[in-house]
Formats: sequence, C-alpha cells, structure tokens
Amino acid sequence: MLAIKATASEDHPTSVDYTTPETSKMFKLSLCLLAALMLATVYADNINRDAVITREDSDPADPEGNYKYAFETSNGIQAQEAGNANGATGSSSYVSPEGIPISLTYVADENGFQPQGDHLPTPPPIPEAILRALEYIAAHPQQQQ
Repeated sequence: MLAIKATASEDHPTSVDYTTPETSKMFKLSLCLLAALMLATVYADNINRDAVITREDSDPADPEGNYKYAFETSNGIQAQEAGNANGATGSSSYVSPEGIPISLTYVADENGFQPQGDHLPTPPPIPEAILRALEYIAAHPQQQQ
C-alpha cells in the first residue's frame, strides 16, 4: 500500500512523501544494522586497545651479535626472532580484523628478506607456451658470430 502525504510550508510550498510500509520497515532495519555494525567496530577496537603483553623473553646481543626475543599479547599476537651478524629468522602471528588467522615466517640474510605466509600474494603460474619457449631457447643457444 502506498501512502502519499502532501505538506506545505513557507520554505517548501509543496512536498510529497511517497512511502510504503515496506520502505519504512527497510529504513528501520537499515538503521538497526548500521548501529550494530558501529557497535561491533567499537568493540573490536577495544579488544586491541586493551591488549597487554602476557609473555616477553629477550636475550640482548652478546659480543658475537647473537640475540633472540619473543613476546605474546592478550589479544593473540605472537612474535619471535633470533639472529646474529649474518642474518635473522623469525615468525609472527595474529588474527586479522576479518577474523582470519595470519601467520608469517621469515629469513633475513645475505639474500635479503624472504617472508612466507599463506596470506602473501603469489605470482600467477607461467603459461605453458612461455615455458616451452624458454626450454627451446635454453636448448638452442644463439651462435656467436
């Protein structure tokens, strides 16, 4: 059922409101959903704001440069690293805002920083035709003139 309501005022000589009971219900439902999302966001922010360190281990660098540290927080963040003058290895984990567990391991050495984790982007596979072309080029090097 469509309700038409016409009103007049000094500012707006004529305004017409075309509403249906369904439109009104959808608007109210949308407002409730928006309020619930805002409340969830505030709650999620408070989880991280109130986080405290629950475990912390640290061995500062010795004369040879060897060190290690580890910590854990009340909201599930964990990290640890060990290294020396030649490089370091470590890992960290946390839960993303979307609720997905994120785990990262890494090595940092003369070859650079090498992270690994399921959440990291990976390059697409090399097309079969390109692989065949590369194999052909490797098997048939150019002749020097």
